[in-house]
Amino acid sequence: MARNYEEEFKNRIAYIRKLIEDSGVSGIVFGNSGGKDSALVGILCKFACENTVGVIMPCASKRNFEADMNDGKELAEHFGIETRVIDLTDVRQAEIDRLSAITTLTNDAVTNIAPRLRMTTLYAIAASEYRLVAGTGNRSEFYMGYYTKWGDGACDFNPISDLTATEVIEFLKWLTAPASIINKAPSAGLFDGQTDEADMGVSYAAIDNYLQTGEVSEHDLKIINRFHNRSEHKRKGVSHYMVIE
Repeated sequence: MARNYEEEFKNRIAYIRKLIEDSGVSGIVFGNSGGKDSALVGILCKFACENTVGVIMPCASKRNFEADMNDGKELAEHFGIETRVIDLTDVRQAEIDRLSAITTLTNDAVTNIAPRLRMTTLYAIAASEYRLVAGTGNRSEFYMGYYTKWGDGACDFNPISDLTATEVIEFLKWLTAPASIINKAPSAGLFDGQTDEADMGVSYAAIDNYLQTGEVSEHDLKIINRFHNRSEHKRKGVSHYMVIE
């Protein structure tokens, strides 16, 4: 059965509008990464709330300053979304320099600095301008735990959290989003050459098919289960801790 995207579009917009009204805020802010998820979130928020701002936040990665920024700006122009750009490269390096004086940073620790700086930036804007921060993670990423805790996983609301990566693409096609965004390989843009599927070792197509039908190869299931199980603390929203009585 084909999805009724027109009806779904109306329902998601109505949800966002009610949230804005109930919260008493003046608008929305989201991270415009130039990727598929942020594109769909930006479109939905713009149609629901005229006072929507997308923030492009390049940080160290060459791709951030080229393809990602170009795609983000193209999306904004296509749908009339106000855009701001802030370069976080120096802020990231300053954090790394200061931390290196007191600890030996792992690669994972360094990789997660950028997403957390971006979320700090969005919440600073939101608090200063009475906005809500829109999340941009999809259902597939959530199940796999493929996001940074307290980074891109943080938000006030997320209008696409129930959509798989495949469904996000289908929705974007219906909305006639820029082809450059629809066709690009999914990537968090954390470093040059990085892609989501290479990081995980499994395709979004396989993940989404498993989530929707339960069917998956034994090889892919092992990877999916490993990612899901080790990221359970992210979905609970709290860290593991010991209670001392």
